[in-house]
Amino acid sequence: MPELLPSVESDLIRHVTASTGLPNVTAARVITDVLAYFDEAVEDYVRRRHHELRLRQLKNADIWSAISAEIITRRFAAPALSQRQLRRIVYG
Repeated sequence: MPELLPSVESDLIRHVTASTGLPNVTAARVITDVLAYFDEAVEDYVRRRHHELRLRQLKNADIWSAISAEIITRRFAAPALSQRQLRRIVYG
């Protein structure tokens, strides 16, 4: 079973394999793809979607409206936080 990402746990691959009937290699690839999808930073998403919508000849006013509507429905990777920022989350 190839390890495509260090964060893809072998028990998760086994779970997906058992629940879907996919081969281990395919399950690992699907998990990696899903994790990569959710790993996109908000800034990268905005740049990518702006480019995609410009290619469809949309005007910026329409693009910003579309991106604003899309962005609230998506999950994004958490920003990197310093130990100080983590402590402030816990202790205020």
